[in-house]
Amino acid sequence: MSENVVHLHKTPEPVAPDASVTTLTVVPDAPPAPVVPLWVRSGHAVKTAVTHERTTTAVRAVARHGLYTFNGGRIVARRTWDGKTGARYERMLRAAEAAGNYELAEEWEERLQRFREARHRRRMDLLHSPIEVAKGAAVGAGMGIGVLVALGIVMALNTKEVGDVITPLRATIEFIGTLIRIVQLVWPTAVVLGPLFALLALWAVGSKQQAAPQWALPANVRSGEGEPITPSIVVKALRDLGVPALRKAIQEMGDAGASMLGPITIAGCGVEVDVTLPSGVATNEVQTKRRKLAENLTRHEHEVFITIPEAARTVRLWVADSGALDEPIGPSPLVTDETMTANYKTGHAPWGQDLRGDAAALSLYQRHLLITGLSNQGKTASLRALALWAALDKTVDFRLADLKGGDWTMFDGIATVLIQGPTDDHVIQTTEMAEDVVDEMNRRIAARQDNPDMVFDPLICIVDEAQVAFMCPVKDEEGRYYGGSKATSRYFMAVRKIHNQGRVVNVLMWQGTQDPTNENLPKLVREGAHTRASLALGTESQAVMALGEKAVNGGAAPHLLRPGLDQGTLVVASSGIETPKGQSSITVRTHFIGDDDAKAIAARAKALRNGVTTLHAIERGEERDPLADIATVLGTDKRVRTQEVITRLAALNSEAYAGWSFTDLKRVLDDAGPDIAYKSDGVMVVSRDRLTRALANRDADGSASAG
Repeated sequence: MSENVVHLHKTPEPVAPDASVTTLTVVPDAPPAPVVPLWVRSGHAVKTAVTHERTTTAVRAVARHGLYTFNGGRIVARRTWDGKTGARYERMLRAAEAAGNYELAEEWEERLQRFREARHRRRMDLLHSPIEVAKGAAVGAGMGIGVLVALGIVMALNTKEVGDVITPLRATIEFIGTLIRIVQLVWPTAVVLGPLFALLALWAVGSKQQAAPQWALPANVRSGEGEPITPSIVVKALRDLGVPALRKAIQEMGDAGASMLGPITIAGCGVEVDVTLPSGVATNEVQTKRRKLAENLTRHEHEVFITIPEAARTVRLWVADSGALDEPIGPSPLVTDETMTANYKTGHAPWGQDLRGDAAALSLYQRHLLITGLSNQGKTASLRALALWAALDKTVDFRLADLKGGDWTMFDGIATVLIQGPTDDHVIQTTEMAEDVVDEMNRRIAARQDNPDMVFDPLICIVDEAQVAFMCPVKDEEGRYYGGSKATSRYFMAVRKIHNQGRVVNVLMWQGTQDPTNENLPKLVREGAHTRASLALGTESQAVMALGEKAVNGGAAPHLLRPGLDQGTLVVASSGIETPKGQSSITVRTHFIGDDDAKAIAARAKALRNGVTTLHAIERGEERDPLADIATVLGTDKRVRTQEVITRLAALNSEAYAGWSFTDLKRVLDDAGPDIAYKSDGVMVVSRDRLTRALANRDADGSASAG
């Protein structure tokens, strides 16, 4: 039961105690609570009601079903109009003219003319039909009455009753009256239900066509997840792209806007279609709206790729199945096929898959290589996968510098030089390694001048994290920088020399670098690579640095790859990989080869080579023992070709052996003993066992003399 509270604002007068009087002690009340204005509470209530989930759902439902009915009426009206007029033929005629197919346009014009002639005949027939109908009705009524009277006469003769003559006629009149009474009873209900059924039919048409805005559709319909790509969807996506000239042209084409489209074909984990744009619409206007086009196609931006084929005014769209690009592509053939070998000259390295799902393989033959991208996107793994394949060709010699350290340890025993570490000292060692490669290149060029038919084994100089070398601030004793991008930069100049002349004598430069800029990847160096590949990048300007302006203008977009999500996905510009006709680049999802698998592949490569002595530093400025150095570079090989021995000596110490020829090698070996170098199958080789005995005899002689 509620209590009544009285608020007293004055101090009560004292009252004498009385047994019959109940004494009340009045305690001052707290200040009254502030009263919230009604309009504030009403506004809050309205806001809560409007934003409530059930309210928004109800509003969408009402709007959706109302628009289904309204737009269903529009669809029925348009279908009726198309059926009664030549509008359909005129739209097809305009579409054929816009597409430049004048033969088809003439055919639609003939169909339109035939339709108009048939319609004219029907209208002329309608002018005479009322008279004919009236005549037919009069004749029919007269004949009907005559039949009923004749039937009555027959009945009268049979029953001997004259009144039966009009019995059939009377029964017919009563039947007609009954029908009229039934109509009178049903008509009020039909007047109400008829429009309702008509509205229901219009709603059914609109519902089937989903004729309502996206915001009003149910959530499962709005998302469009997994919606198949059809010509109408592509045309609508292009129409709503926000390009006025394109929208106007499609509207003029009407439903025949699909004439812009080539066949929609299945391409790997998606579909591909060529779109011939109407006059006045440039291909770059579509390229720059990739995100909007993807969303119009109910896809994410990374699931739509736009490239420019050879045909003029044409864009090629590749649209992935929803979520397909987030699925792995499987292991590398290098891992699954333990019998696989490589051929540097004629073979192709299995790198991954293109967007169509076809195998993507790269030719390494006489092609300098550059791979770039943001950190932790799979650059080293992509570069290492190519090197592991090349290592399965035992003729390939590697000089390798890992300026981060730890990712290339499995090449110890494969590469003749392996430098690992990020310090300035490691950059100095890397620079000297590259300069040794230049010396070897020059020696090969000189030898080839004497013998133009001479063929050299491939020598690949790999520098991973090359930005560390380009940005090194250290100077040498002569004041020249190891890093930088000027003519005084030792590393820069070594790379440039290899790019300029190395290819013809099978001396190649492979580099991997992060986040390309003019400071950490000079222009002349990046443009000297024949194969340029890029993982995810931050900006379009970086994409141009990585792949070149031509590739980016043709649709290459590594800056649109998702960092962290598209790891191992490369955009490749190279003549060494098969690209779709008319395109300058291709997107490749590379196979990932983990460290354990890489070590297993490297073990197979080492087994093919019979042992290689790997140097972990470049030593200079010391007295050399040529015979001992020859024994060092032979390693565990029983015999090695003299040309290979000279190459290994130059790698061991370019200052001492860069200018060596076969004459120099033969002079040292002849002084040590007979037949250390001899012919085997027509090729001069050096015997490890004979050289070892010669060294032992020399040391023994030296000890005896000393004694």
